[in-house]
Amino acid sequence: MRFAITHPMHSQPYHPELLSGSGIASVAAAAEGAGFHGFGFTDHPAPSQRWLDAGGHDALDPFVALGFAAARTATLRLIPNIIVLPYRNPFLVAKSGATLDLLSGGRFTLAVGVGYLKREFAPLGVNYDERAELFEEALRVIRLIWTTDDMSFDGKHFTAYGITAHPRPISRPHPPIWIGGNTAAARQRVADYGDGWCPFPAPARLAQTAGTAAIDSVDRLAAGIDDLRRRCDEAGRDWSEIDIIFTNFEGGSLGADDFDAAAYLGGLDKLATLGVTWVHVGLPGDSLSHALDSVERFRALVIDAG
Repeated sequence: MRFAITHPMHSQPYHPELLSGSGIASVAAAAEGAGFHGFGFTDHPAPSQRWLDAGGHDALDPFVALGFAAARTATLRLIPNIIVLPYRNPFLVAKSGATLDLLSGGRFTLAVGVGYLKREFAPLGVNYDERAELFEEALRVIRLIWTTDDMSFDGKHFTAYGITAHPRPISRPHPPIWIGGNTAAARQRVADYGDGWCPFPAPARLAQTAGTAAIDSVDRLAAGIDDLRRRCDEAGRDWSEIDIIFTNFEGGSLGADDFDAAAYLGGLDKLATLGVTWVHVGLPGDSLSHALDSVERFRALVIDAG
């Protein structure tokens, strides 16, 4: 099992220590030293005040922030959580991803999602109702431009003729592409285009707000994984090569006094049995010291005990 964290900027207002260059470097280096495998940032270039007031959060630019973290680490995999692909031109995403993969020595994973915040699409000039079309077309473009010289593409939203974009990513045939979302459509995109599936815990109310399917139990996650395997089989894909990342429901919050390491380890065993290959670990965002203490706590109670 591999473990990944998202930089803990998940509350509003955020703690300023966590958003300094030294704060990001400290969390990334501590995570790498503790034995974590992945590190990422969220993607919200234009959140609405209404969403922030309702519990949303601000964000750094994930490509820029991951580049900073890459320069301060040597083995940590760079996994945004997640890039909202319809917000961006896929040629620019491909260039940013290739650059990050090259400069980090092949440590980049492109984790992408369709997006759900309608108010965030409008200021970016993106049609919310076309986000699924934009997403799938962009996936095709990115894979092509990462692997093909003199590439041409004639789509509904993107058109290009005779394009060659170098330098290429170091990763072969290209950096892994993980696809977010809890729906059957998301899992079909994984079978068609992806190297990993990154669903997220979503009780019914959150799922309705995000326009996705509820995953609020291990049983619902298991049903989704079974569906993904079937879709991979139908597409002629080896589903055992597909990464799956999810959160551990057991053990409670890492930053809380009542975190139960034994229950957490038991939950990891359940997830591994289902085929989950990565676990997302939540860090507290109330201070830099609390985040760093929690990283060390996880190392001692989980990683070293595993």
